[in-house]
Amino acid sequence: MTATLNIGLARASLETKLFFRQRDAVIFTFSFPIILLVLFGSIFEGDLEGTGITVAQLYSAGLIGAGVMGVAFQNLAIGIAIDRDDGTLKRLAGTPMPRAAYFVGKLVSSLVLAAIEVALLLAVAVFLFGLELPTDVTRWVTLVWVLTLGLAGAALLGIAVSNLPRNAKSASAVVSMPYVLLQFISGVYIPFTELPSWLNDVAAIFPLKWMCQGLRSVFLGDAGAALELTGSYELPKVALVLGLWLVGGLVLCLTTFRWTNRGES
Repeated sequence: MTATLNIGLARASLETKLFFRQRDAVIFTFSFPIILLVLFGSIFEGDLEGTGITVAQLYSAGLIGAGVMGVAFQNLAIGIAIDRDDGTLKRLAGTPMPRAAYFVGKLVSSLVLAAIEVALLLAVAVFLFGLELPTDVTRWVTLVWVLTLGLAGAALLGIAVSNLPRNAKSASAVVSMPYVLLQFISGVYIPFTELPSWLNDVAAIFPLKWMCQGLRSVFLGDAGAALELTGSYELPKVALVLGLWLVGGLVLCLTTFRWTNRGES
């Protein structure tokens, strides 16, 4: 176990270095949610329903969740699909390296990138739009477990979804479409109150909705609860659903993951 962890951490260092060598990927990954936050925060002004919460602050919480999901789900799924297509996975599977170390490396690297993403978005939200950081320990603890469960569940889902693209060329299109759709129905861009009930029900199946809801509880406080469909952040339910996605994602990975493209031995 110790050897697997050590090798996994070495893989994480390698994965992170390789990511930062891809200048286009670095710029897009970190700048895209920031650009959206600045645009939406600048276009939509004013308080929401007399809560004292601005539209920009509401978007801040949602885009932090979407940014973490993008790093953990989208980048991971596309990256693994590329590794599978160019033969990297097949070569690694034939080495003495424990297979689990590959996934440890991917998950830890995603954690590092997500931490950077969150820090950048928080800096923009605090300095440009007056988002207040938590002032009590309870909300900081909530931030940690929401991000940890959300990132882990999204990463495992990304690993499982990496099986869907037939090759590296189709990976971006296959993975990006559900990610973009989830953002629109999960309260990132459009308030739940503006969506038909059946779309709210669909969004409730997936982790992004609950991750964003948990983050709103951290950054918007008690006043923001009035903006939720139920008038409450439902944190126990947030923990339950994200925990179920963690377990379900692990099961999907264990039962469906392939080290080679379809049709290859």
